[in-house]
Amino acid sequence: MRILPARDDVLLVEVDDLDQALALHGSLRASPVPGVGRPVPGARTLLVPFDPWRVGARDLAAVLRDRVATARQAAGQPGSGAAGGRTVEIPTVYDGADLADVADLLGWSAEEVVRRHAAASWVVGFVGFAPGFAYLTSDDDGLVVPRRDTPRTRVPAGSVALAGPWSGVYPRESPGGWQLIGRTDVVTWDADRDPPTPWAPGDRVRFTVVRESVRGRSAGEVGGSGRGRRSGPPTSPRTTDLAGAAPSGPGLDVVTPGAQALLQDLGRPALEHLGVSASGAADPRSLRAANRAVGNPPGAAAVEAVGGLRLRARGPVVLALAGADAGAVVHPAGAPDEGRAAPFARPFLLADGDELALGHPARGWRTYVAVRGGVDAPPVLGSRATDTLAGLGPAALGPATRLAAGPGGAADAVAAHDVGAPSPSTLPAPGEVTTLPLVLGPHDDWFDAAGLALLAGQDWEVTARSDRVGLRLAGPSPLARTPAARGRELPSVGCVTGAVQVPPDGLPVLFGPDHPLTGGYPVVGAVASGHLWLLGQLPPGALVRFRPGATSPHS
Repeated sequence: MRILPARDDVLLVEVDDLDQALALHGSLRASPVPGVGRPVPGARTLLVPFDPWRVGARDLAAVLRDRVATARQAAGQPGSGAAGGRTVEIPTVYDGADLADVADLLGWSAEEVVRRHAAASWVVGFVGFAPGFAYLTSDDDGLVVPRRDTPRTRVPAGSVALAGPWSGVYPRESPGGWQLIGRTDVVTWDADRDPPTPWAPGDRVRFTVVRESVRGRSAGEVGGSGRGRRSGPPTSPRTTDLAGAAPSGPGLDVVTPGAQALLQDLGRPALEHLGVSASGAADPRSLRAANRAVGNPPGAAAVEAVGGLRLRARGPVVLALAGADAGAVVHPAGAPDEGRAAPFARPFLLADGDELALGHPARGWRTYVAVRGGVDAPPVLGSRATDTLAGLGPAALGPATRLAAGPGGAADAVAAHDVGAPSPSTLPAPGEVTTLPLVLGPHDDWFDAAGLALLAGQDWEVTARSDRVGLRLAGPSPLARTPAARGRELPSVGCVTGAVQVPPDGLPVLFGPDHPLTGGYPVVGAVASGHLWLLGQLPPGALVRFRPGATSPHS
């Protein structure tokens, strides 16, 4: 057993196998430790978040060591740590893009791969990576293949895949590094279903070979009665479309969304057991500041914009801006050629028909536009945040989107006061270096001293391929694993925002708010929790310098 740092406010517990990880998870759920959040199981790990001001890292580690000893006794025989036991059938068309490569890796024919994958008895180990993505383990020890050296940026929804000893079904289109061997039309995630995912740890899964996909059937319906069964056609995981809505009362109409405009609040904490990450504003400090300026609760929904946004007031509304200073201009109704500069981090009034236009910031990346009363939109799993990886929450804003202000949105006195917004002049800029304190671990031992020196000694550029899922970094020299770690496969582990994951190509990915909940590439370190807000303000072309050595305030 090892207890390793995963961030200054997160520990990773490594145990012998999945049963012990699930037993330890059950222990923490049944008898919570004060100050500890919801743990995230992995293949043989448990990611344990904690509040450093309520429980110190050393004290928590001691508690976890005692719990692991008990969990080992509770785990007993293999399989006893899991719950459930229902069987879910997955009709599969075996025509995946990597089927031939998998056959070559295993030294089998493609037909043998299909036969053994369908003949194996699969069991749900845990749910992670993305909502509804179940890690399935089988009784066939030969079905073990490495992940792809470079993950795909887009894997189609319904893809049936292999990685290490695991198989899985991608619930929606997303990035991924697993080997694709087939596809299914079974719906494994539906936010309108209760529960949204049809399987839980311990459930059995059987893949059946079909020549045509099975449309319009959810896993709950295919698998018989019980959890996940529902009437009516299933829906795939998708966002709420606000386009064409006709809300009454004051609000905003999107004239031009710019490069990207999303609704964000403070996210969906404590849903990790469903494979749902917290998501929420990429720069929560600026979201809170914009909301404070208009008198909203700090977590009210607001617009997160990446340059070029243009909004038109529908009735009088009070707005405030925070984050990156995009040189916002107010154009009065009926006078589009006239304009006045909009104040920053201060509330201001838009009269009916006035337009607010954002340019492109010289520093920083995201600007937050809060409206008094908050943006009123249908919540999904308790939040109005848009999770771009999971496909949860409102769709990206488009030219036809109409946004309604929530209760209390009517304009009245506009008072200026300090809201504690980060100064735009201190935000990162292209070509400039931003230093980020880094907590090494949990897999820094996959890299030797020279590799760790390279990580900290060179500047890493934020590439244009970056998004809310992760910042893809490029540097003069990629990170090389130790000889012992080359070709080694990492059992999937829970990941945190700010984690620096290193694929085999040696180019780090810095996880953002919409990151996968679990991952299978080593994490060399994580940005300290107090600096995570900066990740949302790193524009393409910015340079990052990591400074290892950050620790928990109570470690």
